[in-house]
Amino acid sequence: MDLVGACRAFVSVSERGSFTVGAAAARMSQSVASRRVAALEERFGERLFERTARRAVLTPFGRDMLPAARQLVLAADVLQHEAETAKLKPWRLAVPDICSTAGLARLIADARGHGVTLDLRAAAPAERAELLHSQQVRAALLAVPRDEATWAVPLGLAGAQDPGGKRLYVETLRMGRAGVGAPRRIWIQPEDDVPHIRDPLTRLRDAVGLRPAQLVVAADHTTAAAEVLCSRDVLLCSPAQARELALHWRPLGEIALTRGFALATAVAGHPDHIRARLGDDIARCLGANEGANEGADKSANEGADQGVKTPGAVVT
Repeated sequence: MDLVGACRAFVSVSERGSFTVGAAAARMSQSVASRRVAALEERFGERLFERTARRAVLTPFGRDMLPAARQLVLAADVLQHEAETAKLKPWRLAVPDICSTAGLARLIADARGHGVTLDLRAAAPAERAELLHSQQVRAALLAVPRDEATWAVPLGLAGAQDPGGKRLYVETLRMGRAGVGAPRRIWIQPEDDVPHIRDPLTRLRDAVGLRPAQLVVAADHTTAAAEVLCSRDVLLCSPAQARELALHWRPLGEIALTRGFALATAVAGHPDHIRARLGDDIARCLGANEGANEGADKSANEGADQGVKTPGAVVT
């Protein structure tokens, strides 16, 4: 028995003194209203109305029950309103600030199609973690190692000039003894200035004989991109970023580097329903698991799964 529906019919009929008018006001048919009131009377074991040809008059028992029935209907309406309001409450989500405007806009639009309203906060990895810790956001896409990640983004090197070949080996940036001019640099964006990406690349730099200054952490990704666009330097980035900047991207030859992301929520939060609804949309926004074979073959995907050794160096 639908107790709330039965009480709604009872209250509406009692206020209008007619099953026909009361049913219409409650947006149900007369037969439904009659069945619901009859079910309520059967449950209580007492008649609520004295029925005549034209009128429905409350019995003494009906008058006693009416206030409580009104309270139940009102409470049900308040609960429904709160549920609708809660569904519309924005999910404040911290996202990487390297995501493109188009990607973020599409994520918001796709989320609305799933009944989720997003309020995005773009930030670097450490700031996203702090926003979550201080509960300024309900959830955050945190930078994590690949084995902890829900979404993985392959990284490679991209430059303004086409390097040729299927991969770009870091050792090819090494300056010879007779080298002239400024050494080529690898620019790291703040998003990738995390131990599981920065440290292996630093070890590789030392193993193949690059100078310390050839590996640079930029203040922001715009600065890093600008340096690469006006020089022979290369940018550590994803295929999607390289495409946006019109750079020539290749996977690294010696090692595989991957941006990993995991969705975390503030205290007592449960990200499962957001991950289930928006997982594919988040992956698309991040450029995760993208086939990175621009100007090369499918080795970019292979490089995301296993390290590749250069003949001249072994990096651990």
